[in-house]
Amino acid sequence: MRGMRNSALALMAAAAPAWAEEPVVIAALGDSLTQGYGLMADEGFVPQMEAWLQDRGAEVTLINAGVSGDTTAGGLSRVGWTLTPEVDAMIVALGGNDLLRGIAPEVARANLDGILQAADEAGVAVLLVGMQAPGNYGPDYKADFDAIYPDLAAQYDTLLVASFFEGLLAEGDMEGARAAYMQPDGIHPNPDGVARIVEAMGPAVLELVDRAEAPARQ
Repeated sequence: MRGMRNSALALMAAAAPAWAEEPVVIAALGDSLTQGYGLMADEGFVPQMEAWLQDRGAEVTLINAGVSGDTTAGGLSRVGWTLTPEVDAMIVALGGNDLLRGIAPEVARANLDGILQAADEAGVAVLLVGMQAPGNYGPDYKADFDAIYPDLAAQYDTLLVASFFEGLLAEGDMEGARAAYMQPDGIHPNPDGVARIVEAMGPAVLELVDRAEAPARQ
């Protein structure tokens, strides 16, 4: 009987799909918003998102590939070594520092295009996270910059979240949200702000996990 049981277990193990045995590895390529500026190690975007996904049954490991101060050019310069063989998917959340520096929209677009092209060539599923330009650069700059993310998402068939701050924008009163959910610098979210951002973005990341798993199921 013991031999029969061991044989049955072996058959079950052999029948189990390989994708079920390994977590989906997601690299979060970004700047200080991804890196977790001003927060404790477990309070940042990456650890909170990983915990949110795991609480919902997703077998995932998130890699923090956020570098404070990084622009889209910085992301492009390191995407090659971010996309290691074990990476199955990537969250791309860059552009905020381009806006702070007034970098031309066509330059930011070219850099993000290069990042998405590298992911496409590596066969890595992507969630692109947008940024919206403030109005002080003028309407043409804002229109050109804001269009980058939906345009590239359509071109590369990536998932898209319109804004990193979507979870805070849902509050309606942005001034109130800034007071409640941002650090004193008014740029980076506090732990409660990160939690709201994760809650809003989480369903799109679950869809990213599903896209990453799909080839292994075939």
